[in-house]
Amino acid sequence: MDAREMKIKAARAALAHVESGMRLGIGTGSTAEEFVRLLAEKVADGFKVEGVPTSERTARLCVELGVPLKSLDELPELDLTIDGADEIDYDLRLIKGGGGALLREKIVAAASKRMIVIADESKLVRMLGAFGLPIEVNPFGLVSTRIAIEKVASKLRLEVDLRLRQSGGGDFTTDGGHYIIDASFGRIPDAEALSYELNSIPGVVEHGLFLNMAALAIIAGPEDARTLRANR
Repeated sequence: MDAREMKIKAARAALAHVESGMRLGIGTGSTAEEFVRLLAEKVADGFKVEGVPTSERTARLCVELGVPLKSLDELPELDLTIDGADEIDYDLRLIKGGGGALLREKIVAAASKRMIVIADESKLVRMLGAFGLPIEVNPFGLVSTRIAIEKVASKLRLEVDLRLRQSGGGDFTTDGGHYIIDASFGRIPDAEALSYELNSIPGVVEHGLFLNMAALAIIAGPEDARTLRANR
């Protein structure tokens, strides 16, 4: 079974948690897109949902496939968000933002009663950090913000390599008009401490550590899809 088949398997398992009439946060990324395709098939058969997309990319796919959309201002409280992850540990701590939508993803997840994460088994790790942590930053004061992130890493005794994300020959810009610094730590033994310190930097708009947000994760492997639940 290839990676896409596992993503479809996880997405199909997550769809079983969606009830007709739900206000649904819809994530961004390759696994979330498989979920959108499956959801669209049910919508075409009369299934009723109202979706809030976490990115312009997801919005375009939903419109193309006929999934009804609303803005978060129109639906400020959601029943459920289903989204992917770049890394997930056994305590359901996540790294997200590989697709550049981490700010909207976190806002939508926080507005939801529950968040379900869908991923293939390659994303499940013992400790976060092998995947570079996306940090969304304001373009103003970029050098100062970068220095502040390096100081945080030093304070927490973490090695870090910071790279400004590029796209199409220029600086990658998020849907909100911000830049992303990808911070490669290798390992993050205390995600809560790192989250706290990054949140204290004025130039940091948001970061890709999603802590205490996922209620459960559906992890697909070659044989089956298993469910991990948060211990809280």
